[in-house]
Amino acid sequence: MESPVYSVEILWAMGAAIAIVGLWLGWLAGRRTSGTAKKYQDVSRKLDQVMQDKKTYENEVVEHFTETAKLLNNLTDSYREVHNQLATGAAALCQGEGPISLERTEDNIDQTEIPAHLAHIQPPLDYAPKSSPEEKGMLNEEFGLERKPQGVASEKKWADA
Repeated sequence: MESPVYSVEILWAMGAAIAIVGLWLGWLAGRRTSGTAKKYQDVSRKLDQVMQDKKTYENEVVEHFTETAKLLNNLTDSYREVHNQLATGAAALCQGEGPISLERTEDNIDQTEIPAHLAHIQPPLDYAPKSSPEEKGMLNEEFGLERKPQGVASEKKWADA
C-alpha cells in the first residue's frame, strides 16, 4: 500500500481552512460569553420583569376601582332604601305632612327643565352705574376726590407758615 502524499499547498490550504473555521467558532463562543452579551441578557430580563410588574399593577388598579364602583352603587342603593323607609314612616306618622319619598319624586321630575326661580337670573354688576356719561364711576381712580389747583394750595401753605 502506498501512503498518500500531500503537497505542501494542500496542507497549507487545509490548515488555513481549519484556522478560519476555528477563528469563526471562537468568535461565536466569545460573543456568547462576553460581558456585553451578558449585560444585554440582564437588561432584557429586567425589562421583561418590569413589564410584567406594570401589567400586574394595572390589573390591580382596574380591579380596585371596579370593586369600589360596585361598593359605591351598593351604598347608593342602601341610602335610597333608608331614605324611602324614613319618608314612608314620616308620611304615615306625620299624617301626610312629612317629606316626599324618592320613589314618588323620580317619576315626575324632568331633569332637563330649568326651575322657574332660576330661569331669569342676571349676573351681578361689577361696576357702579353712572347717571351720565360724563360722570366718573366708582371704579375710577379719581372717584370722590376733589382736586384743587396746585398754585392755590401751595401759596396758602406758605402764607400760613
